[in-house]
Amino acid sequence: MLKLTAAFLVCATAAQAFEVQFASTADDDLKKRLRAASAVIEAADTDITAPEEIIAAVQSDYRTLIGTLYREGYYGPKISIRVDGREGASMSLISLPSQVNRVTIEVDPGPQFVFGDTTVNPLARDTELPEDFRRGEIAHSYLVGDATDAAIRGWREASHAKAQPKGQTVTADHPTKTLDVDVEIDPGPPVKLGRLRFAGNTTVREDRLWRIGNLATGTAYHPEKLDLVTKRFQKTGTFRSITLREAEELNDDGSLDIIATLVDEKRRRLGFGAELSSLEGGTLSAYWIHRNLTNNADRLRFDGEVSGIGGNTGIDVTVAATYRRPATVTRKTTLVLGAALEHLDEPDFLSDSGEFTLGFDVETSPNSTFYGGIGYRYSEVEDDLGSRNFSYLILPFEGSRDTRDNSLNPTKGTYLAAEVMPFVALNDSASGVRLFGDGRGYMSFGDDDRFTLAGRLQLGSIYGAEYTDVPPDMLFFSGGGGTVRGQPYQSLNIDIGGGDEIGGSSFLGLSGELRAKVRGNISAVGFYDLGGIGTSALPGEDAEWHAGAGLGLRYNTGFGPIRFDVATPISGDTGDGIQIYIGIGQAF
Repeated sequence: MLKLTAAFLVCATAAQAFEVQFASTADDDLKKRLRAASAVIEAADTDITAPEEIIAAVQSDYRTLIGTLYREGYYGPKISIRVDGREGASMSLISLPSQVNRVTIEVDPGPQFVFGDTTVNPLARDTELPEDFRRGEIAHSYLVGDATDAAIRGWREASHAKAQPKGQTVTADHPTKTLDVDVEIDPGPPVKLGRLRFAGNTTVREDRLWRIGNLATGTAYHPEKLDLVTKRFQKTGTFRSITLREAEELNDDGSLDIIATLVDEKRRRLGFGAELSSLEGGTLSAYWIHRNLTNNADRLRFDGEVSGIGGNTGIDVTVAATYRRPATVTRKTTLVLGAALEHLDEPDFLSDSGEFTLGFDVETSPNSTFYGGIGYRYSEVEDDLGSRNFSYLILPFEGSRDTRDNSLNPTKGTYLAAEVMPFVALNDSASGVRLFGDGRGYMSFGDDDRFTLAGRLQLGSIYGAEYTDVPPDMLFFSGGGGTVRGQPYQSLNIDIGGGDEIGGSSFLGLSGELRAKVRGNISAVGFYDLGGIGTSALPGEDAEWHAGAGLGLRYNTGFGPIRFDVATPISGDTGDGIQIYIGIGQAF
C-alpha cells in the first residue's frame, strides 16, 4: 500500500458532478505539475458529468501522468486511478456506468533517475549538446529530444539538409537509478540549394519573385539562407503569409529545391496613431498604403501627422509620400523615392520646408540595413536671427543594426543607428555635414526575466558650418519625450543674447530605465534622462545640461505596451512641474 503524504479533495458543486481525490508521495512542486496535467481534475473543475467523458479523461491520464513524471526524471512510477473503486484502465468505453461519483488518483513517483551513458553519434563539427545531457545529471526525458534536435541542427548547418534520427535506445536501470541513452543519426549527403519554386496565391510576377527571393542556387545548403529569403519577402510588405519548405526528395544532381508558398496581403490599408503629452499636446497620425502597385511587389505609401494639438507649442504638420520597389538595379537593392512637405511651429522658430530624395536600401545582413541617396531640400524659416531661405543638395546616408527581440517591447539585444548627411548650399548659406547616432541596449534578469535594464545614448553634430548658418530644423534641441522627459519640449537651446535663442551644433543624450513586471500584463518603470546642447561640433563640449526623472506604468497588449509616464525636472533651469506622456510602445 502506498504511503500517502498528501491528499486533496476537489468537489464540484453541480448536483450530478463527481469528486476527485488526489494523493501522492511526490514533493509539492511535482504535485502541482501532476495536478495541472490531469484531465480528470480539469473535468471535475469544469463540472463534467457525462460518464463517457470522465472515463476517457481517466484513461488518458495514465499516459499524461507518466509523461509528466518522465519529463522530471521518474522512470519507475506507480499510478492507480480508480472510478468508484474500479481501476480505470480496465474499464470499457462500450459498457459504462450510468453515473460516476468519485475518482481516486494515487501516484507514487518512485526514485528520480540520473543519466548514465549518453551517446549521440555521429555529430557534425562544433555541435553543442544540452549542457545537462550528461552522466550524473537529472534524466529529464525532454533532454533526449533536445540532444537529438541539436545533433540534427548541427548537421543541417553543415549542409546535410536531410539529416534525421536513425535509431534510439533508452534503457532505465532501476537498481542503479540511471538512464542510458544511445541515439544514432543519419546525416545524409551534403546538399546544394536548387531552384526556388512557388505556390500559393500571389499576383507578383514569378520572375520578380525569383529576383526578390534571390536564393543562392548552387551554393551549400544552410538554414540561414532560407531565413534570409523569408526576410526579403517580408521586407516588401506585399505578403500576408510566407512559408518556405524543402522538397521531399533531392534532385538527380543532389540539389534541393525550395518551395515558397506566398499569399498576398490586401492591396490597400489605412492606419491611424495617437500620442499625448501634457505639455507638447496631442499627436495624430495616419497612413495609407497601396501594396503591389504594378505587380512588382512595389509599394506606395502616404503619411500624414499633426502634432502640438492643445499643447503649449504651435501646430506642426507633415505630409510625406514614399515609393519602394525591391530588387531594382541589383537583387539586393530597393529603390526608394521620397517626398515630404513640413510645417513646423516650434518654440524657437517657424519653418516651411520641402524635400525630395532618390536612394537605395541595400541588404547588408539579416539584421542590418544601409541607405544611400541624393536629394534636394528647400526651407523658409523665421527665428530669432530673422527670416531666411535655405536651398541644399543633400546626400543622406543611413545605417542600422537591430538585434532586439521585439521592437516595441525589447527585453534583450541592441539597436544601433547612424545618419550622415552632407549638405551642399545652392545659395549663400553654408555647407557642412549633419551627423546623428542612436544606440540602445537591453538586458533582462531575475526569475522569468522579471527585470529589464534599458540604456540609450544619442549623439548629434553639425560639422563644417556654424549653427547660426544652418536651418533651425537641422539643429539640435533637448527636452520632451524623445530626449529628456520631465523637461519642456525643446527647452534647452543656445542663448545668443538679447533674449534670442536657437538650436545648437551638438547634442548628447543619455537615458536609463529599469522595467519590472508587476502582475500579468502590468509593468512598472523608473527612468532618468540627461541631455546637453553645445555650440561646438563635439557633443558634450561647452554644453549646457538638464535632466529629468520619473515613474511609469505599462500595460502589455498584443501589438505593444501602452505607455504612461510621469516625469519631473531633476537639474537645469529649463522647466518645472510635472509632465505626463502617453503612447504605444516603450519610450525607447
